[in-house]
Amino acid sequence: MATTMTTELGKITIADDVIATAAGMAALDCYGLAGMAPRRAMRDGISTLLNRENPGRGVDVRSTGEGLAVDLSIVVSYGTRIPEVAANLREKVSYTLREIFGIETERINISVQGVKVLGDR
Repeated sequence: MATTMTTELGKITIADDVIATAAGMAALDCYGLAGMAPRRAMRDGISTLLNRENPGRGVDVRSTGEGLAVDLSIVVSYGTRIPEVAANLREKVSYTLREIFGIETERINISVQGVKVLGDR
């Protein structure tokens, strides 16, 4: 499904994958995030095999009556406070989608799929 906005000059339709890519790129800028977990194992697995980067990996976007619902599947860095990472993610993704697309998010759901130890080990 896509998000459609109407302006005085016409309609603008934005594909959910475009919104997912922007949300994923915003999420990757957040402190404490080690990476995104795949939401579609088959597609993301093929992208990995082909050495293609998928910035929308771990992001699912759905249109609702009030705005967008964004689901993020993440891997956090060991030793970070997960509630703070989640709050930072919500703020960053919401701000980015509002600034780039002019779209409000109704909710941002975060699912922690793993913990990664960073550094020399």
